[in-house]
Amino acid sequence: METLIIVVIIFGLLVSIHEFGHLIVAKRSGILCREYAIGFGPKIFAVKKGETVYTLRLLPIGGYVRMAGEDPETFEVKPGQSIGVYLDRRGHVSRIVSDHLEKHPDARFITVERCDLDEKLILSGYEQEDGPLVSYTVNRDATYLADNQDFQIAPRDRQFASKPLLARFLTIFAGPLMNLILAVVIFIIYFSIQGVPSNEPVLGKVINGYPAEKSGLVAGDRIVQIDGHRTMNWQGIVNYVSDHPKENIHLTVERNGRQKQVSLITGQRKGENGKFEGVIGVYQPTRHSFIASVGAGFSQTYYWVKMELVGLKMLVTGGFDLNKLAGPVGIYHATGEVVAQGLFFVLNWTAFLSVNLAVINLLPLPALDGGRLLFLILEALRGKPVEPQKEALVHFIGFAFLMLLMLLVTWNDLQNLFSR
Repeated sequence: METLIIVVIIFGLLVSIHEFGHLIVAKRSGILCREYAIGFGPKIFAVKKGETVYTLRLLPIGGYVRMAGEDPETFEVKPGQSIGVYLDRRGHVSRIVSDHLEKHPDARFITVERCDLDEKLILSGYEQEDGPLVSYTVNRDATYLADNQDFQIAPRDRQFASKPLLARFLTIFAGPLMNLILAVVIFIIYFSIQGVPSNEPVLGKVINGYPAEKSGLVAGDRIVQIDGHRTMNWQGIVNYVSDHPKENIHLTVERNGRQKQVSLITGQRKGENGKFEGVIGVYQPTRHSFIASVGAGFSQTYYWVKMELVGLKMLVTGGFDLNKLAGPVGIYHATGEVVAQGLFFVLNWTAFLSVNLAVINLLPLPALDGGRLLFLILEALRGKPVEPQKEALVHFIGFAFLMLLMLLVTWNDLQNLFSR
């Protein structure tokens, strides 16, 4: 249960930050954002603030920002249709009702002759069967009632497609960018608490029961030499010890300005390459500095971005073991293992997943942010946009393939889980 709660919190944070990036840049660009949703499926919670409805939905597998103009408008007023309208003090239409008119006896009823909610914002029709044609100006922020919820109309200049190419590009790019920023912030917090790894040839925390502790070494000891070889940095210590498993080594140690000789027999463990490597049971030294933590936050994020790209390259070229490809079940299982190790491991894991979400979303694949950015780049090269119907079809097919891939990866997760 604890793992499930942590997973929901982590993914809720990653998705909400991602979608917030889209939302804030879209609003800054003047795009009408109808809904900011976390999750998919039926609504659990909804609240309207300003012109946007903020919803929490049942299935915690993503989220979205519904911008005007990205999809065909769901509300259309056709000639001959009977509607109810509410007027403001100036006599302009402030609200349109098309269903269950009997529930709105205080509305003014009109049989529509013409309705333009995109450009001229004019509504004309007949209030009586034999009456004169009447015309009303529609407010730019007028609403229409649908599913017991008022939605704001979207004049052409409030729609996504009407905005300059750069504004649309930044709106889409802002989601992955916010995930990268989140990763940087989390890593900064982590390093501010834990300290920034130092490459000085100094011992960090000494682990009880290991050779270093048994030989009397303590945190802060500076290793001057190993077997007569001068040590210049921490990595030099690691490399030498690693190359000498189960061997007697002699250290020259400096403590409080004095040097002493220490001998110990290294332990051993199996490395990633299957070979045994030496260990003495010490952690890398750290230093506490906010400026250093900021630098480490950026460098660690860059490192994981690079590793993600390397992994994707191996996946394409065939050098990646597909059995190691993890989906929702695999991530859930891995999160459970991370939770068992403590808060700081959870912070690292959250930052890594945030980087992963950013990089995956920037891939030039249909239905992902990268796919949408690719269409915008094509528009810039062609000098005109791709036809909306064709783009929508490509994204639909891409989404179907992504769902199929998700099912296959989940099946792989389950096989790996039950084969352990």
